[in-house]
Amino acid sequence: MQSPRITRRLLRAKDFADSHYAEPLHVATIARLAHQSPAHFARQFQRAFGETPHQYVLSRRLERAAALLRNTDYTVSRICLSVGFTSVGSFTTSFRRVFGETPTEYRRQHLPLLAQRVIPPCVLRSVERPQLSRIREDAA
Repeated sequence: MQSPRITRRLLRAKDFADSHYAEPLHVATIARLAHQSPAHFARQFQRAFGETPHQYVLSRRLERAAALLRNTDYTVSRICLSVGFTSVGSFTTSFRRVFGETPTEYRRQHLPLLAQRVIPPCVLRSVERPQLSRIREDAA
């Protein structure tokens, strides 16, 4: 069992990783916040949270990327860079490994849901309704 002081330090480091996931982060940088050596910090972090600091930051980045793909029309490269990846190739590979499809395929799957959330159903119905005023039966 970890002491409350160590737990508090690990939580502070985890909060830092949560709020700075889009920046280049190194285990040594986060470990300094917990006042621990990088190796000891990585072991303690994994014991406390079930994943290494690197896996944790990567999962935060991919979660945020998935949310941006579902809710925005940003390009994949813009999303890639905004969540902290430096290469679209590594982003696509990591995304496919976690979600089972490429970012583009993921967006295509979730695009209809985006349209339903952005465009109110009453507007969709009015746009899809046939326009009877365009049919000029009385003009003949």
